[in-house]
Amino acid sequence: MTQLPYQTLHSRLLWSSPWYSLREDRVRFPDGSEGPYTVVDKREAVWIVPVLSDGSMVLIRNYRHTVSRWLWEVPAGGIEPGISAEEMARRELAEEIGGQADTLREVHSFYTMPGIGNELAHIYLAEGVILGEPHHEPSEVIECHVLPREDVLSMAMRGEITDGPSALAILLCAPHIRL
Repeated sequence: MTQLPYQTLHSRLLWSSPWYSLREDRVRFPDGSEGPYTVVDKREAVWIVPVLSDGSMVLIRNYRHTVSRWLWEVPAGGIEPGISAEEMARRELAEEIGGQADTLREVHSFYTMPGIGNELAHIYLAEGVILGEPHHEPSEVIECHVLPREDVLSMAMRGEITDGPSALAILLCAPHIRL
């Protein structure tokens, strides 16, 4: 399957913010018909699974206005232009939980919402994390929680971590965590 089934005829920007934009592509579908396809254009991002030296893990409780709920998540953030994914992972770890990692490695990557958007998630496992003072952005309302590894994995498996990329990041990192 090397040939792309959709042909983009032209694109136009519908709306933009510092975090994402909406783009409308005019496409030709496989059957030859044409129509609009709206895309959430979002820069790549990092999700970091922090593990302390005793094997416990760090989750954040993050208030998300979009769903009017507090969600269990791992530290995450969009990659700024000119910054590598690894450097952004280190920055987000420091900003959201005041963390510094002994080791940081990319475990996987995946698209977060390929039906409507192009955001690529880079998943990092941070081990030997030492916690310090976080430096939240003004819009962030975050609580930091240190939990036993088994509890975090169980929360992900039971669906208590309802932020999909965070839950998947935890499950992808689990086999790689040194005990």
